[in-house]
Amino acid sequence: MCGIAGWIDWQKDLRTRQSALEDMISPLTCRGPDGSGTWATNHCVLGHRRLVVIDPEGGMQPMSRRGPGGVSTIVYNGELYNYRELREELAGLGYRFSTESDTEVLLNAYLAWNHECLARLNGIFAFAIWEEKGQTLFLARDRLGVKPLFYAPLKHGILFGSEIKAILAHPEIPPKIGQEGMAEVFALGPARTPGHGVFSGLYELRPGEYLRSGPGHIKTARYWNLVSHEHPDNLITTRQTIRKLLEDTIQHQVVADVPVVTLLSGGLDSSAVTALAVKAFNNEKKGPLKTFSVDFVDMEKYFRPTAFQTNLDAPWVQRVSAYLGTSHSRIVLDTSDLTDNLIRSLHARDFPGMADVDTSLLVFSEAIKQQATVGLSGEAADEIFGGYPWFHHPEALESRTFPWARRLKDRISILTNDFIDYIKPFEYVQRRYEEALDEIPRLSGESSDAQRIREISYLTLTRFLPTLLDRKDRMAMAVGLEIRVPFCDHRLVEYVWNIPWSMKTQGMHRKVILRQAMEGLLPEDVLWRQKSPYPSTPNPAYFSSMRDELLRILEDSQSILHQILNIGRLKEIMNQGPTAGQIPWFGQLMGNAQLFAFLIQAHHWYSDYHIELE
Repeated sequence: MCGIAGWIDWQKDLRTRQSALEDMISPLTCRGPDGSGTWATNHCVLGHRRLVVIDPEGGMQPMSRRGPGGVSTIVYNGELYNYRELREELAGLGYRFSTESDTEVLLNAYLAWNHECLARLNGIFAFAIWEEKGQTLFLARDRLGVKPLFYAPLKHGILFGSEIKAILAHPEIPPKIGQEGMAEVFALGPARTPGHGVFSGLYELRPGEYLRSGPGHIKTARYWNLVSHEHPDNLITTRQTIRKLLEDTIQHQVVADVPVVTLLSGGLDSSAVTALAVKAFNNEKKGPLKTFSVDFVDMEKYFRPTAFQTNLDAPWVQRVSAYLGTSHSRIVLDTSDLTDNLIRSLHARDFPGMADVDTSLLVFSEAIKQQATVGLSGEAADEIFGGYPWFHHPEALESRTFPWARRLKDRISILTNDFIDYIKPFEYVQRRYEEALDEIPRLSGESSDAQRIREISYLTLTRFLPTLLDRKDRMAMAVGLEIRVPFCDHRLVEYVWNIPWSMKTQGMHRKVILRQAMEGLLPEDVLWRQKSPYPSTPNPAYFSSMRDELLRILEDSQSILHQILNIGRLKEIMNQGPTAGQIPWFGQLMGNAQLFAFLIQAHHWYSDYHIELE
């Protein structure tokens, strides 16, 4: 895993402007603490920060190779899990290798097959290739968008970077935000419309897309889409196929030249990943797998069961670790860990985020990094197998908006009328919702109920999951930890996409097909445990700390929050205490304490990033 950045200008000699590139890659040092490299030619400069995972000696970047069309140079962030198979195929075509790195495999794959190489890649990646002969730039991003990539067109060129902060470090990109950008943050955030960079003139390369840019043109195209068709397999074959795909995925994803661990919550998803990782470790005789869990001081004291979270994780973590024989570490965070690192997590994400859910992952990742460089996590199982409540509750299924954001009216109740008139939240969210529906690959002949489940599945995969993947990437990479997500393997996603809903779930039990596929790997009570989300602290001290800090910020009459918030309404919420009158800011993990944290981050975001409103 790494950080990449670059600057192309077809009318300037950039060899004399490399200091601007250095400014761009400097903010990415956390993504690549193990080394850096730059490369320059007349109209292109490329930069790279490296986190060593495979081939410490041979994987240095930028990397250049000569092909039939001349010399091409790559900077790359990610991992190719099938690089060994690709290397063998390319060697058969006459391509030679001087390293053991997947970077060289990727570059040769591009030289051999151009953009069609993307269909052959299994991995998580964002990369850029400069073709010297044609003076063209090629950018590509993995199918699910696990690895980030942003770009900004210039009058005579283009900038790109792993994170927005890299592009904003360039002198030609002022940190301006207009009406759409503010609507992204305050009507949709922490979610973001795919492709939207929030800052004016800045864009995200969407998952499953590539970009080609030459003098006077920039063109994007999709190389991957979900395809809807009748599911061909019976129940037994479906279970077996899911098990086989997951086993193969994790067998490939535990490959690294550095220590690999798993993140274990005691829930179905992380326990399944851990069980299969243990199996892979045993096959390779690697010794006991290390696992890590996160918890909060006094969780037992303040936790109150809800329909969404019925019990604590800690006893289940202990049970799974003991059953599988892992070497487990429990990381316990105090309120000060969350409050002291709130702004740090803002800078990692580049936007106001998910409060303690972000910050705890940042501190958790920092603890893991002391013992490992690569971790496997259970993200995306709920998205592809339908584990979230909104797949099952009639009011969510019947709503005509994003199901995790149904109470937009409550959310905007803290905003001023002028700001509401400015961002037009209802119109904006509805437009983005309808755009998403227009993308869905429909299946002819489906019932209306099946069509709606397909819609909810698509919305969750393409609008909700990216928020969690952004969080996972930014918080972990902020401390130089690579987290891999086996459930995002595109083969699994493509297969499960077309499994009928009646096969995926049964009655009150969710993700039944996944539970059945994992039979024999885990204890029965773990297999059938109700979903438990990533923990958010219930400690009232966190509420008090966030409330007091927000009150302190509001004493500053120059804060941007005074232009945005209905202060009277906000103070009413503050006076209600930690559990009453919750404003559902985003999903089910962001109550009032998290809302205050989001607004604290918004204040610092505006000032720290020197934002100009258009």
